[in-house]
Amino acid sequence: MSINRRQALVGLSAASTIALVQGARADFDGLIIRAVEGGEDFWLAQDAYIYGYPLVTMEMTRRVMTNVASPEGTRGPMGQFVKLRKYPDASFRDVTAPNADTLYTSAWIDVGDEPWVVSTPDMKDRYFLFPMLDGWTTVFQVPGKRTTGTKAQTYAITGPGWKGTLPAGVREYKSPTSMVWILGRIYCTGTPEDYAAVHAAQDECKLVPLSSYGKSYTPPAGKVDASIDMKTAVRDQVNSLDAVAYFTLLAQLMKRNPPVPADAEEVARFAKLGLVPGKDFDASKFDVALAKRVPQVAFDRIMLQFKVNKAIKNVNGWAFDSEAGIYGTNYFNRALVTAIGLGANRIQDACYPTSQKDVDGKDYVGSNKYTMRFPKGQLPPVGGFWSLTMYDENFFFVKNPINRQSISARQQLKPNPDGSVDLHIQKDNPGPDKESNWLPAPEGKFVLMLRMYWPNEKSPSIINGTWKPPPVRKVSSS
Repeated sequence: MSINRRQALVGLSAASTIALVQGARADFDGLIIRAVEGGEDFWLAQDAYIYGYPLVTMEMTRRVMTNVASPEGTRGPMGQFVKLRKYPDASFRDVTAPNADTLYTSAWIDVGDEPWVVSTPDMKDRYFLFPMLDGWTTVFQVPGKRTTGTKAQTYAITGPGWKGTLPAGVREYKSPTSMVWILGRIYCTGTPEDYAAVHAAQDECKLVPLSSYGKSYTPPAGKVDASIDMKTAVRDQVNSLDAVAYFTLLAQLMKRNPPVPADAEEVARFAKLGLVPGKDFDASKFDVALAKRVPQVAFDRIMLQFKVNKAIKNVNGWAFDSEAGIYGTNYFNRALVTAIGLGANRIQDACYPTSQKDVDGKDYVGSNKYTMRFPKGQLPPVGGFWSLTMYDENFFFVKNPINRQSISARQQLKPNPDGSVDLHIQKDNPGPDKESNWLPAPEGKFVLMLRMYWPNEKSPSIINGTWKPPPVRKVSSS
């Protein structure tokens, strides 16, 4: 782990205010006492908890999202595509930070017993990507316009131990784990005509087990497990597990979703706790007195990464993760992205600078007026598209008179006489001459997210720091 005990204690003490903002507990005095009193096993168990957080969260997410008999809304049985048909409105509360740029075509599959074959149609130069996450949340393949082009394609996702021959014309993508989440996104302008075109493309996306490829195939109905909690947020369900229950589940999951070779040194340390890949958790080696204390402190350490993780870049009031999707041995960053943005893309495919305060460090409030100015020729440099999305303080869409949740080049933005482009961020309509550049805000606090799909890798580029998101400034009353 990249943060030692002393650094963690200092960080926990100094970052109490930050953690409160991010939803961590207020009892930091008690947290420090628990940390000081804990022995080596206490800290080792925290490391194991943080290491396993992505895999446990993925499994709990999979259970909830697939616990239906047939596809409905954002959920569908294992091995079946869920096809979102329209952008959510301001009443949508199923997922935080929804987008109004791409329609999802997603599925959960298990490739531990046999491969699954995915077919996508000719997208006719439309931007799309079908990233695949393994059980540890690593994006191991990303077929799509950036990487494979937009022509029709067919590929098989094979499991870690599979060896065999695939049919002609079928490309192999090997998953490091049995668990795979396909999180496809297809760009859509949101007009009735474009909805229809994307729906047609979604309907041509096929998913079948290899044994049924080339044959008539009807997916079986899903099995509904009444014991699964379908109401409590997944993160809350994970965080409510005590360490014994957590490590018991983690050990079971590692049997079919093994750690990668690069993790061997880290994982070997956990044997002292009774946690060994491929075996059941041996609770007799674990001090059960730590069962409730470990998750509390470990999760606070995860959330501290907002301030101490070098992968988090802060520029002009905007923060983004520069290493999402591919984590290597940065287990803290992997756990942080799991906690706040499960399913994140590789930065080469999408970057999500987020801003909760203006350039002066003050909360955004809808009663104020703000401007985000892009100098001439300096709109976000991307190969796909960009947009600026408005959320309330809880990361949900905002009801507004023109039903505009995000703003982008498709609004036919009006430039200033000098060629610069101003985005007007405020509650009230700025007037007919500025409405095309208006992003409506709520009355209270809000959050901004700049989505950049396929950001330039060569200058100007947010990836190498040669392009930066402009600051958002409060407009003076004068």
